Amino acid sequence: MAKKEEAPNMVEQFAEFKELKNIDKTTMISVLEESFRNVLAKMFGTDENLDVILNPDKGDVQIFQNLTVVPDGEVANPNLEISLSDARAEDDPDVEVGEDHTREIHFEDFGRRAILNLRQTLQSKILDLQKEAIYKKFVELEGELVSGEVYQTWSRETLLLDDDKNELLLPRSEAIPGDFFRKGETVRAVVANVDNKNNNPKITVSRTNENFLRRLFELEVPEIHDGLINIRAVARIPGERAKIAVESYDDRIDPVGACVGVKGSRIHGIVRELRNENIDVINYTSNPSLFIQRALSPAKVSSIRLDEEEKKAEVFLRPEEVSLAIGKGGLNIKLASMLTGYVIDVYRDTEESFEEDIYLDEFKDEIDAWIIEQLKNIGLVTAKSVLGAPREILIDKADLEEATVDNVLGILRAEFEEE
Repeated sequence: MAKKEEAPNMVEQFAEFKELKNIDKTTMISVLEESFRNVLAKMFGTDENLDVILNPDKGDVQIFQNLTVVPDGEVANPNLEISLSDARAEDDPDVEVGEDHTREIHFEDFGRRAILNLRQTLQSKILDLQKEAIYKKFVELEGELVSGEVYQTWSRETLLLDDDKNELLLPRSEAIPGDFFRKGETVRAVVANVDNKNNNPKITVSRTNENFLRRLFELEVPEIHDGLINIRAVARIPGERAKIAVESYDDRIDPVGACVGVKGSRIHGIVRELRNENIDVINYTSNPSLFIQRALSPAKVSSIRLDEEEKKAEVFLRPEEVSLAIGKGGLNIKLASMLTGYVIDVYRDTEESFEEDIYLDEFKDEIDAWIIEQLKNIGLVTAKSVLGAPREILIDKADLEEATVDNVLGILRAEFEEE
């Protein structure tokens, strides 16, 4: 009697295992049937004439063996054939030679070794299935934000466990300089890489990846999450400084203001998460000259000479602005290059030329603001830079009428003639 209970209990046990591992019912039934068939095939030499019927609701299994009836004394393979007299003796009195006889097999009758073999087969298949499920889950999460609890820290990496106890590896190279984790602490990162060598998933996460900054902004800024603001470009030097270019699809929304928040309320949380990494948020523009000017903030650019084919930019600044453009340790210009995709070279104009030069904004009383913006959009922000530019450039690139250009040039020349 004890043996009769083992198989049903075993199925129930693995049904519970299924619930813990989030394997769906259909897949679990398929795995159970395949496991039974594999063990039965070894026992009978084949499983082609066996029917395995699983009832997961009751937690039991029925196995039927279909045998061909042959004349007495002519049974060649007892796993495929049965003699006429034996078939009739097994509650099938009307069966004839050549017909099929179905016999129910009670798996538990084969003893503990068969049951143990089935257990091991089933456990192995469920483990493989679980590994495959983990791999598929995290492949879809690449670039997405995940959280894990610090389980153990070594010199080169930290092991995190997520809510399902999946292992996430955070290499030291993917951690922000200054990151220090205590056991039990919750850490956020993005899934950077998922490897499945030898069906053994390895999930690597990162806190230095640019997607980490993107996902943090999506969490903190509802307008980004809702698609009203788009992050167009990100540049990071982890632990030091970052620049992020944003644009709004709604004219009523100031993308920079929305990202920073009232008194910096939104960006402060991100800065703390990034170990006080300074973040510059700028308005994105498809105009490369203006984009480079904004990317070099807080420096004020005087003029820009672009080579769009080579993706190079020569930027001219007042002497006192050069150090701001380059930034401490060259961080500002490096990040600006990363953000815009241009190689940026900074040039210092002579002191004399700047002593005489005037920013275009000073002429707002005489020149319409939109005209000044058009000129600034092509990298001309001072009177001297406009006067030094070819007239054709002012007409074509700034998209201004000839009469408008002549009027602007006349106003600017008059200013210097007066001096």
